[in-house]
Amino acid sequence: MSSSRNFLYTLFACVPILLAGCGDADTTTSTTSTTSTESMPMATGNPISGEGMPNPAPIVTKNWGDLPAGREWGSTAGIDIDPIDGNIWAYERCGAGTFGGGVPINCDSNPVDPIFKFDRNTGEVLANFGGGIMMTPHGIHVDDDGNVWVTDFANNAAGTKGQQVHKFSPSGELLMSLGTAGQAGSGPNQFNQPNDVIVGPDGSIYVSDGHNGQGMTSNAAMEEGRAAGSTARIIKFSADGTRLMEWGQIGVRHGEFRTPHAMEFDSQGRLWVADRGNHRIEIFDQQGNYLESRYMYGRISGLYITADDMVYAIDSESSPTGHVGWRNGVRIGHIDEDRIVGFVPPHEQENRVYQGAAGEGVAVDADGNVYAAEGPNSLASAGGAFTKYSVR
Repeated sequence: MSSSRNFLYTLFACVPILLAGCGDADTTTSTTSTTSTESMPMATGNPISGEGMPNPAPIVTKNWGDLPAGREWGSTAGIDIDPIDGNIWAYERCGAGTFGGGVPINCDSNPVDPIFKFDRNTGEVLANFGGGIMMTPHGIHVDDDGNVWVTDFANNAAGTKGQQVHKFSPSGELLMSLGTAGQAGSGPNQFNQPNDVIVGPDGSIYVSDGHNGQGMTSNAAMEEGRAAGSTARIIKFSADGTRLMEWGQIGVRHGEFRTPHAMEFDSQGRLWVADRGNHRIEIFDQQGNYLESRYMYGRISGLYITADDMVYAIDSESSPTGHVGWRNGVRIGHIDEDRIVGFVPPHEQENRVYQGAAGEGVAVDADGNVYAAEGPNSLASAGGAFTKYSVR
C-alpha cells in the first residue's frame, strides 16, 4: 500500500481488563472495543504463540468471495486494497491447490481468468481477467492509479509463459510486461521466480526475486544455491520499465535474503521486505541501503502497512519442523517498534500441531477488516481461496 492512500484505519483492541482472554479463537467469547492506535492498550499476551494477544478482527468468514460457476478455488498468495474505491483485488491459481512448474493444473493448462476484484462488503465479483497470459501468479499490487501488477512465478513447459511481471489496467488491459517470457535467469531482462512487485512513491517499480533460498538451511547449501544461479534479490526499475539496479543474494547477512516473499512501503518511504527463510523483515531506503530489521513477526509470507503505519504480517510457514513454537496467524505492530500488539489466529489443522494454518497474503480495509489469501498450507482448512476477518 502506498503512502498516499488516505483511508482512516482504526485498530480494534480488547479493553485492558479483558486482555487475558482476548486470544481465544472462539469469537463468541471475545470482547472488543474501538480505539485509535495511539490508545491501544499494551499487549500482555505471548506474541509467539498468540496466547492472550488482542484479536482486532475476531469474526471469521471462510470461503469469502464469489466464484464463477463451474470453477473451483485454487491456492493464492496475493491480495491488496484498491486505493481508489477500497475494494479487494486478488488472484487464485486457476483451480490449482499446489503451485510451480510441473503441476497438472495451472493457469496455462486451465486458462481461466485468475485476477479478481471483489466488493469488500459483499464479496461480489466486480472484475475478472488475465486468462491465457500467466502460468502461476504469485504477488499482486495495486498502484495509486488503480493499475494491477502481478508476478508470474514459474514458467510453462513450452517456455512461452512465466518468469514475468505484468501490469494491467483496472479493466484488464495488459499495459506492460517485464522479464523474458518462460525463461528463468539472472540476465538483464530475466527473473528467476519473481515473488512480489510494488510501485514506490516516485513511480519506480520494485520486484522481489528468488523463492527457493528458504530451503537452504546450511552455509554449504546457500553456497551451492548461489553457484547454481538461484537468486534472492530486489530489482528496481524506472516507471517505464528500465532496469536501474538490484541488491541482495542468498544469505543471512543484512541485505541478503532467503526468499524475499513480499514487500510494502511505509509512510516514510521505506521499503519493507518479508525475508521468509530468515524469519525477519528487512527495511531499506529506496536506493537499497539497509536500515533496520524486525524479528517478532514470525516466518512471514505477506505484509500490509496501513495509512497509520500499522504493520500486518501473516505467518503461514512456521511449523513444528520449520520454526518451532511459532504459531501461524497475522501479527500486528507499529512501524516504529519491533513489538506485537495484536494477533489474528489461524485455522486449526490437525497435521500442523500447535501451529494451525494461515494464508500467505494479507490486506486490511478502511474499517479494519482483515483479508487473508490462502496458500497451499491453508486452502483446505479455509474452504476457499480467501478468508475475511471482520471487526465487531
